[in-house]
Amino acid sequence: MDVETRSNPFGMDEDCRNCPALCDTRESVVHGYGDVAADFLFVGERPGETADRTGVPFAGDEEFHPLTRTLGRLGLCDLTSDPARPHLEGAYLTYLTRCRHPDRVPTDEEVDTCEPYLDAEIRMINPELLIPVGQRALWRLGAEYTTRSADDLRIEDLHATTIRGRGFELVPMCDPREATESRRDEWVHAFADVMASDYRQTKGRRER
Repeated sequence: MDVETRSNPFGMDEDCRNCPALCDTRESVVHGYGDVAADFLFVGERPGETADRTGVPFAGDEEFHPLTRTLGRLGLCDLTSDPARPHLEGAYLTYLTRCRHPDRVPTDEEVDTCEPYLDAEIRMINPELLIPVGQRALWRLGAEYTTRSADDLRIEDLHATTIRGRGFELVPMCDPREATESRRDEWVHAFADVMASDYRQTKGRRER
């Protein structure tokens, strides 16, 4: 699969103007990127500065983003590829929101407005596991795919655990840019165990 196919593979609107307050602050509308046959779909809160510039979620500059570097340890990212357009196998990267404001996080309304894009990616990829990256993504995916209350969805407590959900299992990850090395190691070891398990047989939903 070539880079063009991996970047926004479903041809979503790259000139979206649904959030007027973001149209003048963004460089790119950052839709999902990666392997469309992925077993693992990673969801962050919003594009960072490099992702906004390149249009690729979790893109790096001269070095890999901490998330893609973590995926490299699991064989899901080729760490000899371009950090700005990493070669992923088995993983797909996306965000709750597609546009970056340099001075603030997205509003709840902006997250709601972008939700159809995320829902469409989840439906079309049909992954085995969802990985919320950070607290905001955990709240959103937890509300949609588990029966837990927001008070029970604390990323510090649920990092590197598996949550049985409705249709999908979630494996939350603390934001790797902010996590300590030991917390990143904890998630890698836990996810390696998940990858070695019969996770495809435990999700309780339709097969591809």
